Amino acid sequence: MHSSTDRTADDRGQVGIGTLIVFISMVLVAAIAAGVLIDTSGYLQNSAETTGEQSSDSTTNRVGIVSATGSHFTNKEVGVVNLTVRRTPGSGPVDLGQATIQWIGPSGSYYQLAEDGAQGNPDGRFLVTTIQDDDDSQPVLDDSEDRFRITLDLGDDNVGANAGTGNTADTFGQEIGEGETATVRITTTSGASTTEQVVVPKTLSGGSAVQV
Repeated sequence: MHSSTDRTADDRGQVGIGTLIVFISMVLVAAIAAGVLIDTSGYLQNSAETTGEQSSDSTTNRVGIVSATGSHFTNKEVGVVNLTVRRTPGSGPVDLGQATIQWIGPSGSYYQLAEDGAQGNPDGRFLVTTIQDDDDSQPVLDDSEDRFRITLDLGDDNVGANAGTGNTADTFGQEIGEGETATVRITTTSGASTTEQVVVPKTLSGGSAVQV
């Protein structure tokens, strides 16, 4: 027969063991939760960095348009538009071979890809030729001094084969007439867009090309 003193000691021992088990369980749960929080915070940080880089690319990896000219006048209409382009300050390399150009003019909206560039089924294909490219990186603008020419051939075939390459711009849409306007939007693979408005002079006369 146990005395009251013995029973009290046993009860205290059982309570102590139960408390220890609860304490150990709480420590384990806290450790697991801390591990989950650390993993989650790491994932969120990586996602934030990736999103930040993508957002930065979409605003900085842009094409700058230096000038735009129109040529091949037929029936008071411009048949070819040439854009001289460079990469914008702070931009990384821009591959024009993978870029998309949208032309919005009086005859409609047309999408184009580079000749021998990205695969797809565009309304036409633009031609990229070199104006200045010290390291022969064409069609990639990888230097601030690089200058390339983007040729857009409207309506009939006005460009013909590019000397030495056999490449040519595939035609699309229709020629743009005197006093008419169009919008050109160049979008790079990073999603950055550059928009230029093309305005044909109200009178086309003399010379072989005009500023548009």
